[in-house]
Amino acid sequence: MKKITMATLALCMASLIGCSSSDEDEEALVLPVIVNQFETNVLWQESVGEGVGHYFSRLSPTVYKETLFVADRNGEIKALSLETGDVKWQKDVRSNTAFWPWEDSDNAKLSGGLLQAFGKIYVGSEHGEIIALDRETGEIVWRQSVPGEALSSPAAGDGLIFANLGSGQLVALHPDTGEQRWKYEQEVPALTLRGMSSPVVANGGVLVGEETGKLTVLISESGFSAWKADIAVPKGTSEFERLVDVDAQPIVSGSIVYTLAYNGNLAAVDIRSGNVIFKREYSGYRELSIDGQNIYLVDSSGGVFALDKNSGIERWSQPALVGWHLTGPTVIGNYLALGDNEGNLHWLDKTTGDLVSRKEFDDSGFFVEPVAVGNKLVITTRNGEVSVIEAP
Repeated sequence: MKKITMATLALCMASLIGCSSSDEDEEALVLPVIVNQFETNVLWQESVGEGVGHYFSRLSPTVYKETLFVADRNGEIKALSLETGDVKWQKDVRSNTAFWPWEDSDNAKLSGGLLQAFGKIYVGSEHGEIIALDRETGEIVWRQSVPGEALSSPAAGDGLIFANLGSGQLVALHPDTGEQRWKYEQEVPALTLRGMSSPVVANGGVLVGEETGKLTVLISESGFSAWKADIAVPKGTSEFERLVDVDAQPIVSGSIVYTLAYNGNLAAVDIRSGNVIFKREYSGYRELSIDGQNIYLVDSSGGVFALDKNSGIERWSQPALVGWHLTGPTVIGNYLALGDNEGNLHWLDKTTGDLVSRKEFDDSGFFVEPVAVGNKLVITTRNGEVSVIEAP
C-alpha cells in the first residue's frame, strides 16, 4: 500500500498537467487586500515542544472544562490553563525502548489525537501505539500496541475507544486497560492519501470514512458492519485519478450524517438506513463544519463554500484563498476561522463568505483546524506555538 501526502500529490499532478509561468504562480499566491473589520485579540501564547514540523501529524488540541491539552510530535504533552496558559502538568511519553539500532527512540512520532474521555487523554503514534494518560496528573495509565499507524484522532463512546489505523484496520479498545475488544478490516486501495478519517460514535454505531470512497457504520459493541454508503466511486485510468479517500471526519446532525471524499462528493446520508439523501460534487480532505443551517467546507484547491445542510444547495463560495493550503473552517460566533500554510489566520463572515479580517502568526503555518471553545479560539502552528484568541 502506498500513501502520499497532499504536497506530493500536488507536485505529481503539476507534472502531469504542466506548470504555469513563475509570474502566474506569484500572482496566484498573492493574498487579497482587505481592510480588517476587527483586530484579532490574542489572550495568551505558549509553546509545546517543537510542534509537528513538516510532518503529517494531526495533533489537534482538546479541552476539558478549563484545561487545554496540546502535544508535539516528539512526545511532549501539556495541560494548560485555558484562561491563562499556565502549565498544569507536562509529560514526555517517549518510551526509549527501540529494539533495532536504526529505530528512533528519541521521537514518539505522535500523529493521532488528542482525545479526552473517561478521565483520560488518548493519543496515537506512527509507531503503532495508543497511549492513555490520566487527565488530572498526566501519568501514563497504559500504552497499547495496535496493528498500524494511528494517523487520526481516536473516538470515544459506548464504553470504548476506537482508533482508525493506516493499515486499514479499525480497533476498539477498553478505555481503562487498552485491551482490544474487536477489530474491523477495511479494503485498502494500492494508492491512498496520507491520512485517515477520525471515527464518530452515534446511536450505538461507529461511523468512519474509508479509503475506498465509502462511509461505513459498525455496531459499536461488536464491530459488525451495519451498512455502507458510496460517497465517491473511483474513475479515470491513473491511480491519482482514482483516489477517493474519505478522510474527513463524519459529522452527525440529528438523523443525518455528512461527509466528504477526495475526487468525489459531499454527501448527506440517513444514519439509520445508509440511504444517500443528496450528493454534491465537491472534492476535499479537510474537516467539515456545521451550524444550524449550513455546512462549511474547504475543497481540494482551497476554495471555501457554504451549503444548505438540508438540500446541499450552495449558498456562497469564496475563491480568494485558492492555493493557500487551508485548514478546514471552524465556526465561532458569526464567523469562520481558518489558517493557511504561511501562518495567516483568516476570518470570513459565515453569512456571506466575505473576508473580514486577517492576522499573521508563526510562519511555519497551520496544519490542523482551529478549535472553538465557547467564546475562545485555540490555534496551533507547525512549530508548536499555541495561541488562545478571544472571539470577535
